[in-house]
Amino acid sequence: MTRSDNTSSVTKRHRRTLLAGVVGLALAGVVAGQFVPPVGGPALAQITTAQPAGTFSFADIVEKVSPAVVSVKVKKDGGDQMAGGDNFGGNVPPQIEEFLKRFGFGEGRGPGMGPGGPGMGPRGGMGPRGERPVVGQGSGFIISADGYVVTNNHVVDGADEVDVTTTDGKEFVAKVIGTDPRTDVALLKINNVTNLPWVKLADGAPRVGDWVIAVGNPFGLGGTVTAGIVSARGRDIGSGPYDDFIQIDAPINRGNSGGPTFSLNGEVIGMNTAIVSPSGGNVGIAFAIPSETVKTVVTQLRDKGTVARGYIGVQIQPVTDELASGLGIKDAEGALVAQVQPNTPGAKAGLKAGDVIVKVNNEPIKEARELTRKVGMMKPGTEVNLAIIRETKPVDVKLVLDQIPNDQVASRTNAPQSEDDSAGGKDLPRLGLQLAPSKSVQGAGGEGVVVTGVDPSGAAAQRGFKTGDVILKVGDKTVATPKDVRDGLAAAKAENRKAVLIQVKSGEGVRFVAISLEGKAKG
Repeated sequence: MTRSDNTSSVTKRHRRTLLAGVVGLALAGVVAGQFVPPVGGPALAQITTAQPAGTFSFADIVEKVSPAVVSVKVKKDGGDQMAGGDNFGGNVPPQIEEFLKRFGFGEGRGPGMGPGGPGMGPRGGMGPRGERPVVGQGSGFIISADGYVVTNNHVVDGADEVDVTTTDGKEFVAKVIGTDPRTDVALLKINNVTNLPWVKLADGAPRVGDWVIAVGNPFGLGGTVTAGIVSARGRDIGSGPYDDFIQIDAPINRGNSGGPTFSLNGEVIGMNTAIVSPSGGNVGIAFAIPSETVKTVVTQLRDKGTVARGYIGVQIQPVTDELASGLGIKDAEGALVAQVQPNTPGAKAGLKAGDVIVKVNNEPIKEARELTRKVGMMKPGTEVNLAIIRETKPVDVKLVLDQIPNDQVASRTNAPQSEDDSAGGKDLPRLGLQLAPSKSVQGAGGEGVVVTGVDPSGAAAQRGFKTGDVILKVGDKTVATPKDVRDGLAAAKAENRKAVLIQVKSGEGVRFVAISLEGKAKG
């Protein structure tokens, strides 16, 4: 994967280019939790174009907003490690490596490109490695007249010095106020300035199909403008729990990391962060961090220098069609609570395993990752109203978020997505499991029924059961013996359920598994 800055060291074939995997927020003053630029300096938002009849051009908008877009150069003394920027040759973060694998992109250099790009020495320098400081480049944009600048965390990561250059050639030394690696946002500050041109972060989200304009510093060339449309919203590229990217088709390349994408009224709707590319260059698939995310992060970075995230204290998983059937609910939407951790806001508010969270503050939760994002973007101490479904009935729950400990969130667990049969019983499908009370198995704990053997060709194996797993519940009934398991299956069958939920504890956490009750299994 490659990041979009001029210091990338290798163009790799068949892989995605990371332009900036973090969310940046722009703030200058804070009102009601949102950043409001201070008075002073030319505001570059709400542009009205004046074109001759019958013509269309982005020129008026570009002329107004470009002065607030900057080139960000970072330096690190000596060593062999790249200092920030979009680096083809550096180590690819594990989550991005997995992202590449998901799309089938392998490794390899593109034709005619050395480690630092065409005509460049190692690491982007012009001479032998180690003779001068390593340098990286990216983009950024000014969000207040008094010098606050937003860029990507990966652009400034590890830098000893950060320099900002405006489109008219003025250079400033910038201080890193704070960074948030989880969203790839960084906030910089240029001191002793009061009248810089700035741009506004949009309050609302763009629509798919809206025109957008991207401005940045690709390949270190300086201010470059490209245009396209919003191709999609809500993209999850696997880079972290807060993925909610805007996909655009405006040409984006290395060096655009941290640069803004504008709407036609001159407001920033996103910060460019990543592209999909087999060669390291633009192919029309780029991702930008939404302005709402940038605002939230930047506000906290400006106030405290760090980001504190809200925390419910539950482990959640997606609601599949099979799980919805087992829960007796109509729609496969929301976030299924697999486990409630003790002494957390969720536990204190009375949340239970098997609850399905369908709304947060009256906003619908369509899938589990939406809950993770919403909670993670809220501050500790925030009062939250949850709408849940418990045993097919609607319930309202109020709680106050704690600060997330040890970088955990309302975390997702990967539940098995396939479904099949169940355990022994005359008219019931077979699970293919050997079971024993947990109390009778050393080290299994004192609750539930432990799996002591798994038939590799059985239904349970297909659902991800492993030796050592502990069955805690079948349906809504707590189990302590193998007979309890069979009774729970029989009870669900008697209620004409198409599937039954089994709560399972393993080394990866607690999850629910849906077991089909339709028909008999062979064997």
